[in-house]
Amino acid sequence: MTLDRFDKLILEALQRDGRISNVQLAALVNLSESACLRRVRALEDDGFIDRYAALLSQIKAGLAGNIFVHIGLQREEQSELDAFEEAVRNIPEVMECYLMTGEFDYLLRVVVSDMADFERLHKEALTRLPGVARVNSSVAIRTVLKKTELPLR
Repeated sequence: MTLDRFDKLILEALQRDGRISNVQLAALVNLSESACLRRVRALEDDGFIDRYAALLSQIKAGLAGNIFVHIGLQREEQSELDAFEEAVRNIPEVMECYLMTGEFDYLLRVVVSDMADFERLHKEALTRLPGVARVNSSVAIRTVLKKTELPLR
């Protein structure tokens, strides 16, 4: 599916407000309600819309701390990568995990309430992940920019 101008407008609007009604969305993008709904369903079916979610305040949730954790594995064999990735999915504090090039194998973003919480997470979970040889962490002092909307060109 190739995105046209209307599809991009729909996606931009839904990224800003996933709870917008179809009536409001149709008016915003200048389509009929039925045409707008058909396009939204097609975008969902084709996987452009992955899911709908509420974005919570980390601070209100008591998880104000962002820690970026570089993980180096003992070996880069596929079985080691698979075991690590399966285990890391089961740690609730891990918000993002990326397989990386360079000095470390993985980059994680974890959320914690404070440094004592991170110490617990480090000791009880991160260092016990399969195949971990090195753990290097950086504490984010503050969030300067955090986007949820993808730029559509």
